[in-house]
Amino acid sequence: MKHKIALLADVHGNMSALKAVLNDCKTENVTEYWFLGDLIMPGPGTNELFQLLESVNTTLYVKGNWEDCFLEVLQKDIDLDHETDVYIARLTQFQCENLNEAYIEKIKCLPMHQVENRNALSISISHHLPQKNYGGDLSPDNDQKQFDQLFDQSYDIAIYAHTHHQLLRYSSNDQLIINPGTVGQPFYKWDKFQSDRRAQYAILEIDDAGVADVHFKRVFYDIETELVHASTQQLPYLNLYTEMLQTGKTSTHDHQVLQGVNQQFHYKEDVIQFFSERYWPKVEKS
Repeated sequence: MKHKIALLADVHGNMSALKAVLNDCKTENVTEYWFLGDLIMPGPGTNELFQLLESVNTTLYVKGNWEDCFLEVLQKDIDLDHETDVYIARLTQFQCENLNEAYIEKIKCLPMHQVENRNALSISISHHLPQKNYGGDLSPDNDQKQFDQLFDQSYDIAIYAHTHHQLLRYSSNDQLIINPGTVGQPFYKWDKFQSDRRAQYAILEIDDAGVADVHFKRVFYDIETELVHASTQQLPYLNLYTEMLQTGKTSTHDHQVLQGVNQQFHYKEDVIQFFSERYWPKVEKS
């Protein structure tokens, strides 16, 4: 049997990019969709992101580190004296103000790692490492031994995301490693590539003989449409989201920039009031 699987990851709230990718998948006659984590934040997409994935044959989801960040805020596992934690908490607040409760519950239930078998091939799927969905272990320029960590069992293929870089390489034992890149948040260390703002994904094609093809794709979408949507939705940190989509520059860990925005818009106070009224009392009682 022939399988043509779209590998999607790191949408980061970018509804316009996800729509464009799913439309492209239809032209490629994709038969199945796997989602590798980081669906929400920092972009404005909420319920519609889940609905878009539900509208196609998405058979697999794993949890990304941004889903874990979302859950950590709900559990009050944050430091509001840290500007990045305020940033993530305010974006989580935006999600909670808009997300259906069913999707919040879905996030809570997402697994970190799944294994799928297609024809005779065993495939490991995770956002990063099977037991760790954050960190820089699998950056494209890391040592081979880091990538061999993906194969704690004798999988034939390991698929991961997180680094926002499309990649195909092999383990020390010649097992296949694939990273489909990022749908919603491309960035590059090499300056000449930064102007390429296209959405990224990959198609894994498996037939009776084995891996028939790994096709990396980049898809144009209308960034201005996405920014209008973000403005209409009154997305927090709109200027930072605009800069990220247009240039690739992120401010998630830029303490100075975030401090200025947080103080200007009183985001720390917003977060404390919102979660103290709705979520944190439940945490304190448990």
